[in-house]
Amino acid sequence: MGCAPSIHVSHSGVIYCRDSEESNSPHQTTTISQGTTTLHGLFVKTDAADSIPSVLAYQSRQPPPAAGPRRKERRESGGASARSRTPHCCSVEAETQTSSSSDKASITEVQVGPMRLTQYPIQVLLVFAKEDNQSNGFWWACDRAGYRCSIAWTPESALECFLEKHQEIIVIDHRNSKYFDAEDICRSIRAAEPSEHTVILAVVPRTSADQEETSVLPLLDAGFDRQFMENSSITACYNELVQIEHGEVRSQFKLRACNAVFTALDHCQEAVEITNEDHIIQYVNPAFERMMGYRKGELIGKELTELPRSDKNCADLLDNINTFIKKGKEWQGVYYARRKSGDSIQQHVKITPVIGQGGKIRHFVSLKRLHCTNENNKQLYKSHREEKYTGDNSQSESNSYKCKNKRKDSVDVKSITSQSSDAPSLQTRRYSSMARIHSMTIEAPITKVINIINAAQENSPITVAEALDRVLEILRTTELYSPQLGTKGEDPHTSDLVGGLMTDGLRRQSGNEYVFSKNMNLSHSHLPMPNTISDVPPCIAQLLDNEESWDFNVFELEAVTNKRPLVYLGLKVFARFGVSEFLNCSEVTLRAWLQVIEANYHSSNSYHNSTHAADVLHATAFFLRKERVKGSLDHLDEVAALIAATIHDVDHPGRTNSFLCNAGSELAVLYNDTAVLESHHTALAFQLTTKDSKCNIFKNIDRNRYRTLRQAIIDMVLATEMTKHFEHVNKFVNSINKPMASEETSPHSEGSDNECTASIKNFPDNQTLIKRMMIKCADVANPCRPLELCIEWAGRISEEYFAQTDEEKRQGLPVVMPVFDRNTCSIPKSQISFIDYFITDMFDAWDAFAHLPVLMQHLANNYKHWKTLDDLKCKSLRLPSENNN
Repeated sequence: MGCAPSIHVSHSGVIYCRDSEESNSPHQTTTISQGTTTLHGLFVKTDAADSIPSVLAYQSRQPPPAAGPRRKERRESGGASARSRTPHCCSVEAETQTSSSSDKASITEVQVGPMRLTQYPIQVLLVFAKEDNQSNGFWWACDRAGYRCSIAWTPESALECFLEKHQEIIVIDHRNSKYFDAEDICRSIRAAEPSEHTVILAVVPRTSADQEETSVLPLLDAGFDRQFMENSSITACYNELVQIEHGEVRSQFKLRACNAVFTALDHCQEAVEITNEDHIIQYVNPAFERMMGYRKGELIGKELTELPRSDKNCADLLDNINTFIKKGKEWQGVYYARRKSGDSIQQHVKITPVIGQGGKIRHFVSLKRLHCTNENNKQLYKSHREEKYTGDNSQSESNSYKCKNKRKDSVDVKSITSQSSDAPSLQTRRYSSMARIHSMTIEAPITKVINIINAAQENSPITVAEALDRVLEILRTTELYSPQLGTKGEDPHTSDLVGGLMTDGLRRQSGNEYVFSKNMNLSHSHLPMPNTISDVPPCIAQLLDNEESWDFNVFELEAVTNKRPLVYLGLKVFARFGVSEFLNCSEVTLRAWLQVIEANYHSSNSYHNSTHAADVLHATAFFLRKERVKGSLDHLDEVAALIAATIHDVDHPGRTNSFLCNAGSELAVLYNDTAVLESHHTALAFQLTTKDSKCNIFKNIDRNRYRTLRQAIIDMVLATEMTKHFEHVNKFVNSINKPMASEETSPHSEGSDNECTASIKNFPDNQTLIKRMMIKCADVANPCRPLELCIEWAGRISEEYFAQTDEEKRQGLPVVMPVFDRNTCSIPKSQISFIDYFITDMFDAWDAFAHLPVLMQHLANNYKHWKTLDDLKCKSLRLPSENNN
């Protein structure tokens, strides 16, 4: 064919294409398809579904062949046969899918929260009294959209067809009441239960320009969802249907899927209660009814305060719970509830706030389990067991036996001895050994906890005993504070960060040793004499005027001091905190000490250099000025914190502990692969300080004060080692945050910060936790700095990790952090993982104590920056547009 063929529909209903230069004889046509599809009473040969809509669109502008006698004859015969087979059902019914592949393409996946659902092709029911352009327009629109369409000519057949197929969309002709009442049809369909999730559309006559548009309220009252102004254009009908599918139908589909969730709740063994934000009960499941003795109808719509309360709870418990959940935080704990019978039962309750309309808390979901071992709970538990296994005693006994066998560590001694032939000897040995254990005078706290749990298990219901078994398994592990990487392990950036920062790496038995590039026994003779204050250049002095601000730019200080920012910033900060006066040393000695320490930082490191030390010192000084921190610590603690920040990474080689252990370095051997670098930093700092009187800042303080100060410094530097990161954070939360939160919410507390900090000062252990948390936050505060500083630090630490990966590959060592390959690494992803896994929780806890709104705002902004880059698959530090600028 020389020209593009034109597509036509013959009066016989066969689609063919004709070349403009050829005859239009049907014998010379090219058939588009080998398959057969029924379209509104026509048998159309086609296997190119995409070609149909264009033909249909063309026909909508021309008189369709539907008016031809042959099509009318087929429709009438088809309608008659349909009525003869199924009385009052759909008079004409056709599926407009062109092939099985088209059917599959119409199946879509929809996400509803964590549920992934499969949505099958939409079904549409057209209810028209007679065929016209409008009914044809919707029919062909369904075909174009890939919907399954049925058409009914009478109210009876419409209702019967809907009850059979449960269509998602129903289009009812509301233009003329001569043939049937559209609103009556809508009401009859709405009276059927399946219509709850159906969208009903009313086709209304077009109004003239000078005629006022009628109200939709009568239609809504009749049960319609939308109105469609008469328009026979296939495209207009198609647009309307597609909008309904992606709007109301998709929403109704998600709501219908909730039936599965409610079914799960109905069969759940835990009691579930859902209330609105005003604590009015909206839902309870059957387990809740059984536990509390109420019927659902007695509870729904009632406020929780209307139900009887147990008098066994603490007076302020409900207020504490409300304060917690109103802030959007989950609460869980033990609570006494009163059953309908008046008995009090002890429950383990978990209340989770749920965000709803307007982004506000709209629901509270409570999960409740029987908790304690009192008589009421045992009776209730027993009754549940009897109900569950009624009529099948053998099954009940079997289940009971299986449950008892699971309680390995809590089995009664008597039950064991009664089943054994040598019971007396076994019982004697058991009691003898147990007596020796209980007579021990030295007992660790964790042993006391395990013993208490073991004793509680003996009289507990099976479910509680099994739960306590799991608790004991957890308590007997050594890593109580380190989270499991089960859910985090899928992210290689997180896995590599954890592997590189929180472990000692893989052990490699080889002759490879990592040797420091610097001699650790440095002489001080090459150092210049300390500067006097008058020698500080004006540009440096001007920069230091802003050092009390969190937005202080340490990189500018690095530039103007020729990479010696620690001496100048140290002099300013130490003077502000009166360090020389506390140590009873001269300013000359202090300057000499700062110069020695800075000289032993490696300027060749991109990250772990004296600029990082100056940054950590600045953050520490900033934290020490916060009211709660200042009120909780003594002057000795402040001095110790500033010195620890200054020395915390001295002589850092720019490699991680894992690298040193894998390389078999001298330091790893010296410190037994445990906190290698942190131990080295403190040891070297004290060696450098005490070996020369000119820089010995401790030479004039008494022995006891020196010992106390030294211990505090060592403890803080060792706290920067990441293997115990979660231990430090969790201890801080449990010992500092939670008690203070309880005091603040207590009605008997006046909420004074002075009282809180005074109580902390009475417990040295709490002061230690604060100092550890402070230096830890100062050490990794980069994500909380202004964006430009954050970006610079991210680039520097990434470069240092890249260099380590390069060296590991050169030496044939295990690659500790494979994602930090300079050719493939996504820096935004690495920053997101670091913030998610290490930073967020720690700074939330520190902010709750120290109140740091500026830092938290920077953290949120910076996280958004990294997420934007990651979403754009950008692996660099900035957007391309920013790089160009």
